[in-house]
Amino acid sequence: MSLHHHITATILTLNEREHIGACIDSLAGIADEIIVVDSGSTDGTVDICRSRGCRVVTRPMKGYGAQRQYATSLAGHTYVLALDADEELSPAVRESLLRLKAEGFGHRGYSFSRLNFYCGQPVKHCGWYPDTQVRLFDKRYANWNLRGVDERVIFHDDVEPEPVDGDILHYRCSSPEEYEATQEAHAALEAERIVSSRRHISAFEPYWQGMKAFINCYIGQGGWMDGTIGRAISRRCFYSALHAYRKARTLT
Repeated sequence: MSLHHHITATILTLNEREHIGACIDSLAGIADEIIVVDSGSTDGTVDICRSRGCRVVTRPMKGYGAQRQYATSLAGHTYVLALDADEELSPAVRESLLRLKAEGFGHRGYSFSRLNFYCGQPVKHCGWYPDTQVRLFDKRYANWNLRGVDERVIFHDDVEPEPVDGDILHYRCSSPEEYEATQEAHAALEAERIVSSRRHISAFEPYWQGMKAFINCYIGQGGWMDGTIGRAISRRCFYSALHAYRKARTLT
């Protein structure tokens, strides 16, 4: 069993004043070091981070995967716990991590369920739960892929991450407008990925991809069971795919 007991937490930020304090506070007693990679906040986010003892490094956003890997490269400890600024460790996850720190880490990677909130409401369908994520890993055996969005931890060998009890709480948005803006930013990054893997996009394809995204979310992933929220999220899936493929078409 590994004798490593220390954790470096990494957080990516951009104008996260509303959430960052709670995120950092949830790491108390868990993280022995907190590294924040900020991509140009102007709302006081950096001051909040520094006032709580975080090391803050500024770096322009070059895609989420690249940004997370850069943050990992700054970690002073072998085990890295990656969070978003709008995420918190639930009490159950905190208890699990405290036990791991006391006993030592017996695995190279650990996975977590993530409970996503839309305007303050937990979402159990739409592909939003359990939304399993590898967020704690031994950096000697893993890296982030360099995808602009939907980035993931990848291991150098055959590693089966160990599940951790409890949920990471993810407060995706406080308003529909905030969620729309975030998804539009993701669509722009997704367009770059589409261009790198496609030679031709027809005029009809953006609509077709949008409809597929809506049907997958609303029917395939059970969005209809989330009522009004499920419909709103499914509609946004349509527009995000539509806009991503439209933009990709202009870039080809």
